[in-house]
Amino acid sequence: MQSGGRQAEAPGRGPRVLVVGGGIAGLGAAQRLCHHPAFSHLRVLEATARAGGRIRSEHSFGGVVEVGAHWIHGPSEGNPVFRLAAKYGLLGEKALSQENQLIETGGHVGLPSVSYASSGVSVSLELVAEMARLFHGLIDQTREFLQAAETAPPSVGEYLKEKIRQHMASWTEDEETKKLKLAILKNLFNVECCVSGTHSLDLVALAPFGEYTVLPGLDCTFPEGYQGLTDCIMASLPKDVMVFDKPVKTIHWNGSFQEASAPGETFPVLVECEDGDCFPAHHVVVTVPLGFLKKHLDTFFEPPLPTEKVEAIRKIGFGTNNKIFLEFKEPFWEPDCQHIQVVWEDTSPLEDAAPALHDAWFKKLIGFWVLPPFQASHVLCGFIAGLESEFMETLSDEDVLRSLTKVLRRVTGNPRLPAPRSVLRSCWHSTPYTRGSYSYVAVGSSGDDMDRLAQPLPSDGKGAQLQVLFAGEATHRAFYSTTHGALLSGWREADRLVTLWDPQAQWPEPRL
Repeated sequence: MQSGGRQAEAPGRGPRVLVVGGGIAGLGAAQRLCHHPAFSHLRVLEATARAGGRIRSEHSFGGVVEVGAHWIHGPSEGNPVFRLAAKYGLLGEKALSQENQLIETGGHVGLPSVSYASSGVSVSLELVAEMARLFHGLIDQTREFLQAAETAPPSVGEYLKEKIRQHMASWTEDEETKKLKLAILKNLFNVECCVSGTHSLDLVALAPFGEYTVLPGLDCTFPEGYQGLTDCIMASLPKDVMVFDKPVKTIHWNGSFQEASAPGETFPVLVECEDGDCFPAHHVVVTVPLGFLKKHLDTFFEPPLPTEKVEAIRKIGFGTNNKIFLEFKEPFWEPDCQHIQVVWEDTSPLEDAAPALHDAWFKKLIGFWVLPPFQASHVLCGFIAGLESEFMETLSDEDVLRSLTKVLRRVTGNPRLPAPRSVLRSCWHSTPYTRGSYSYVAVGSSGDDMDRLAQPLPSDGKGAQLQVLFAGEATHRAFYSTTHGALLSGWREADRLVTLWDPQAQWPEPRL
């Protein structure tokens, strides 16, 4: 495509639609629209040089690592990402098995293969399992507040801490074991921070927590990388649909814009890009991450968004969950090890003390997952959320490598443990067009805010219909924070447009 929207399409040949953002929500919307003959004038404006957004697979260490989305959560027939991945032949035999699809995890992370304490000793896996049963049981209870007439503590964190204090009254072990139990629970709190994409569970609203819907199926990965999915979707689009390196500056809506090469035709929306190019359109589907919207709220829309939508954007939570990959020449872990837990014995979920980030950021790291071995290297993938994760982004690779080498030598009790050969990490908070990882329902917000964010403009129903539509994981009330929520939201907005232009349309996929 020529640089800019100056080459107008001939009027009277269907609506012009622009999709802002080439993540899975934008690609899903584009693919859905391309199936319908009315939408031949479609462009996806992607700010970067690649599609996929928060799905980002990189070839590193002699294999593929997921810098972004890692698992299909709930890989079963109710999950459109799973269905698409299966259709494109991107999954292994185990993930496709009926047995795998029927497993109910409750959304809980599985138990570790080994648990190391900060004093350099192994933690009893029986004790870890006992604390995990307690923690997961309490998390399940938090979901019951959805229909409650009154919610006492406002946050998931406060509720959990209140219940843990009650359980502690019946603990009969010695003081050291009690402290270790609390340290294990602190690790589980940090795990849940990674799951929810938040700094603290005190920030996660209790009453709407149960609206997040967990699908059946044991979480699975893509053997050749998650990005294979977005590549397949992109390959199904006409070749001129994607426009890369085209960041949007301002979306002008509720206007009457004209174009010299289309005399007599007016467009209600004009998308102005950072390079000065302008694209007039009848409809714009905005799929940018909530973190980007929060950062650019004052300049991204003209006129400004309605107050209720602005408030929704401000209130919904959007946090950071990063990964740190460590490459080793030889593994120090056992051949059947899949998940290494790290427990800091001087921590407790009941204490709010926050040591300086510089001295203790690595204590938020929940542990490491063992990636399938590559040809000439062995890789651990660590997860870390919140302010500590954002601080980690400010450090150099050398600083991170040095700190985590010290951590691993300390927890394994082996001061001569070989240092990792290299490190690779995600930096989602400082990534300019993302500004974080994914959304959560923060204290003071609810699922209603996600619905408000999803509502198209203009909201009064007057004038041209469906000028600006909103998609992305933060607009899906039941599946926020997931790739399947993002994909479904893209389909939802495409369906709105198809229904507007063709009320009798046949749907290519089930409308979940």
